[in-house]
Amino acid sequence: MLARLPAALRGVLTGLTLGLDTIVVSLLMVPPALLKLLVPADVVRHGCDRALNALASGWVAVNNAWIAAVRPAHWDVQGVESLHPRGWYLVSSNHQSWVDILVLQRIFHGRIPFLKFFLKRELIWVPVIGLAWWALDFPFLQRGRGQGARQNDLKTTREACEKFKRIPTSVINFVEGTRCTPAKRARQKSPYRHLLQPRIGGLGIALATMGEQFEALLDVTIVYPHGTPRFWDLLCGRIDAVTVRVQRREIPSELLGSDPIGDKFYRKRISAWIEQQWSEKDQLIDQLLGAAPSAPSSPSP
Repeated sequence: MLARLPAALRGVLTGLTLGLDTIVVSLLMVPPALLKLLVPADVVRHGCDRALNALASGWVAVNNAWIAAVRPAHWDVQGVESLHPRGWYLVSSNHQSWVDILVLQRIFHGRIPFLKFFLKRELIWVPVIGLAWWALDFPFLQRGRGQGARQNDLKTTREACEKFKRIPTSVINFVEGTRCTPAKRARQKSPYRHLLQPRIGGLGIALATMGEQFEALLDVTIVYPHGTPRFWDLLCGRIDAVTVRVQRREIPSELLGSDPIGDKFYRKRISAWIEQQWSEKDQLIDQLLGAAPSAPSSPSP
C-alpha cells in the first residue's frame, strides 16, 4: 500500500516513522545507559550493553521494514553468507551518501553485531541521537590537526575498543573520511575514478587497539547503478536498485598492535594494504556499473 502513494507523501510518512522510532528507542536506552554509568560493575555493564544493542538492532529492523515497504527494489548483495552475529569484525566501505549507512545496516542486520562508527566529537550534542550514540559507546573523536589531537583520538578509541571487547562488536570505518563527490575527487586529484584517496587514521587506530580481536576485515563496495541517491530519495522510495559486494579479508599479522601515530613504517604498511584494496575496489565499481541494467522509467507520482 505504501508503495502506491505519491512519492512526496511516502517521504513524509517514512520520515515520520524514522523520527518517531529514533525518539522512542533513544528514550528506552536511557535507563540501561544510566545504570551502566552509575553501577560500573562488569556484570551490570555486560547486561546493559546487551540491552542497548538489542534496542539498536530493533531500530534497524524497523528501518528495514519501511525501506522494503516504500518500494520493492532490486538488492544485489553478495558475500554475506558466511558471516555470523557472534563475531568481531572491522568493516571498511566506500562512502557516497547518507543512504550508505542504512544500506550497511540492512545487509548486515542479523548477520554481524550492530555496527558502531567513529564520530566527530561535536555530534555527541545532537539531540536524542547523540545520547543513543554515547550509550552505545560510539567513539567520539576530536579529528583535529597536530600531535595532541591525534593522541587524544588514540586514547578515546582505545577506551572504546576496550569496551567493545566485552561483547561481539562490528566497528565500521569510512576510509575516505567523507562522502565522495566528483568535486571532492577533483580537489584531491584522486588517482581513482570512483573513490577519494584513503585516509588510514581511524583504521590504523582500530587495528592498533583491537586488531587481534577482529576475525577479519569486511571490505564493502556499494554501488547505486542509477546514480548516487540523496537520503530524501530513500525516504520517498526512489531507489530502485542497490548493488553490494562484501569481501572478507584476513588482517595481516604485521598490522596488529603497533603505534599508528609514532611508527611511520607501520603507517606505510597500512597505507600499502589499503591502497591495494582501493585499486581493486575502483576496478570492481567500474565492472558493476558496466553490468548494471539501464534505469526503468519512473512512474508518475
